[in-house]
Amino acid sequence: MGTYLRAVQGDREKALHLYTWNTAISAAFYGPLQGLEVALRNAMHRQLAGRYGAAWYNNPAAGLDSGCLVRIADAKTDVARTGHTEEPPRVVAALSFGFWISLLGSGGRINSVGRKANYEMTLWRPALRGAFPNCTSLTRKQAHKPLDCLRKLRNRIAHHEPIFARDLANDHQHVLDVTGWISPGVRMWIEHHSRVPTLLDTLNYGTDVHF
Repeated sequence: MGTYLRAVQGDREKALHLYTWNTAISAAFYGPLQGLEVALRNAMHRQLAGRYGAAWYNNPAAGLDSGCLVRIADAKTDVARTGHTEEPPRVVAALSFGFWISLLGSGGRINSVGRKANYEMTLWRPALRGAFPNCTSLTRKQAHKPLDCLRKLRNRIAHHEPIFARDLANDHQHVLDVTGWISPGVRMWIEHHSRVPTLLDTLNYGTDVHF
C-alpha cells in the first residue's frame, strides 16, 4: 500500500479508496485495449499475409529478428499443447500484443553474426503501413510510439500495478486514435462501450491525490 499511502499523505482511508479506484480503472481499460489488440493483429496479419503468404512468420524474406522468431516458436508450442495444428489463425492468435508492436520497431539482430533486421524495408513499406489505412501519412515510428506506451500500460495492468499516476485520459485517447487509424468502426465501438471516461471523473485529483 506504500504507493497509495504516499499519494494521499498517509491517509489510510483515502489510500484504500485509491487502491479500489485503481483496480476499477484497470478493469475499465481491459475492453478498450482488447479491442485495439484484436484490430491491430488482424490488420497486421492481413497485410503480412498478402505480402509473404499466410504463414508469413515462416518466410525468411520477412527478415524477422531472432527475438521474434523465439516468440513465434513459443506460440507454435502453445498451439501444439492444445492439440491443434499450426494453422496461421491459431499461431497469430497466440502471439502477444508486445510481439505485434515489436514489428513496428526497427528490428533487432537476425543471427549470431550480428546481421541486423531492417523492418522499415521488409515489413513497414511493403506491408504494415497498409494496416493503418485511415492515417496515410503515418510513419513507422509514429505508429510505434503510442502503441509501445500502451503496451507498458497493459503490462502494468496485467501485473496489478498502480496506474493512477499516469495520464490515463491521454492513454485512453491513444487507444481511440490508434484504433481509428486501423478501423473507424472499431474505434466507435470502443468509444461507445468504454467506462474509462466515467471513472476518470470519479476521482478528485485536486484534493485526493498528490503525485
